[in-house]
Amino acid sequence: MGWRMLAPLSMLLMAHTVAAGPRPLELKTGDLVFHTSRSRQSQAIQAATHSPLSHVGLVEVTPSGVFVVEAVQPVQRVPFARWKARGAKGRLLVMRPERLSEDARAAAVAEAKRHLGKPYDWRFGWGNEAMYCSELARKAYSAATGVDFGKMERLGSLEVKALGRQLRERYGGTIPSELELITPASLAADERLTVVYSDYTPAR
Repeated sequence: MGWRMLAPLSMLLMAHTVAAGPRPLELKTGDLVFHTSRSRQSQAIQAATHSPLSHVGLVEVTPSGVFVVEAVQPVQRVPFARWKARGAKGRLLVMRPERLSEDARAAAVAEAKRHLGKPYDWRFGWGNEAMYCSELARKAYSAATGVDFGKMERLGSLEVKALGRQLRERYGGTIPSELELITPASLAADERLTVVYSDYTPAR
């Protein structure tokens, strides 16, 4: 085979390789973004879930920039660049509910923004007076689309034995083992969410 045929073939193979590789970071409204938080409780969340993913927020893309709606203290909307910089080593996982329409995803973000200003829920309850990060993400999509991403888990089913002292202090002595909650890791494990970008190995 002469070089005249080899050159086009090599270019075709290179093009296929590039196309098959990870997609570049292109955020869309409604994307769920995860990272490893550097907050005080991040290590406890990682230990309990056996996952580096300890924080999640919802993306909103606007003409004035890209923002993340997140439940911290308080629930807030921050520029994406600032949100990403807060994560350990700047690593990021982006997941998208591609089966839902753009309008449905936008409605979920609008639902999340209804909770702006609410305090962070340090006790991981399921009421609407306060919010934690994965609760905000799940409830936003549930209210807007009827889809519940992730699986609710009992606190006692997570790896929390080493966190006994911290949890007793948080809950005033008795750890509510039957408390049901949603974690960032549980959201990320939902097969209905597509990985569109990841700095983590494996991606989910």
